[in-house]
Amino acid sequence: MTTAKIIGSAPVLLVADVVEAAHYYRDKAGFTFDRFWGDPPCFCILRRDNFHLMLREVDDTSMIVPRRKATGGLWDVYFWVDDVAALFSELEKRNVRIGSPLCDQPYGCREFGIRDLDDYEIAFGQDLET
Repeated sequence: MTTAKIIGSAPVLLVADVVEAAHYYRDKAGFTFDRFWGDPPCFCILRRDNFHLMLREVDDTSMIVPRRKATGGLWDVYFWVDDVAALFSELEKRNVRIGSPLCDQPYGCREFGIRDLDDYEIAFGQDLET
């Protein structure tokens, strides 16, 4: 018997304005998207390098709670990358809002975080041991 394999994942973020949020991720973080769903738009699937991030607009913005506000520092989404310094440089040139500066962590990762329009922090890291 074969075992099914997970072939992808897509974190979902609740946002105040899906169109503005999608444009921010496109213009500042280099993601792309094909379309919005809903009339008026309320959902979008972003992608970069075969990884996905879903955005869902909510009417009640009190439901938007970035994790670091609830936990004192946890990121909302974490992506591993093959060259974190190059990505940091790219995003800095796009004038993205840096939430956590590029640094080496004691657990063996070089990482940084960006903040989006809803104050979520999206982190990008590279394993220093590989």
